[in-house]
Amino acid sequence: MATKNIGIKEEVYEHLEAHKRGDESFSDTIERLLESSEGDWRTNFGFLDGEAGESLAEAVKAERERFDADTAERQREIVDALREDDRE
Repeated sequence: MATKNIGIKEEVYEHLEAHKRGDESFSDTIERLLESSEGDWRTNFGFLDGEAGESLAEAVKAERERFDADTAERQREIVDALREDDRE
């Protein structure tokens, strides 16, 4: 089997190493990741980094905060309504 040497950034190596399974070689890991990423958006979820990843993380955080605030407000309204029903 012919082989090629490639240079990759240290952070890319660390990501690749994190995806490596058991006795799997780096070639096997790369091959598995490439095969599994073809045509299925779910396999690439979480692979954004840099500015795009930060932007998405900020948007998700803001949406969670908004959702939590909305949920807390609805809970307060329900509790207030239940209290009013108890008074009647």
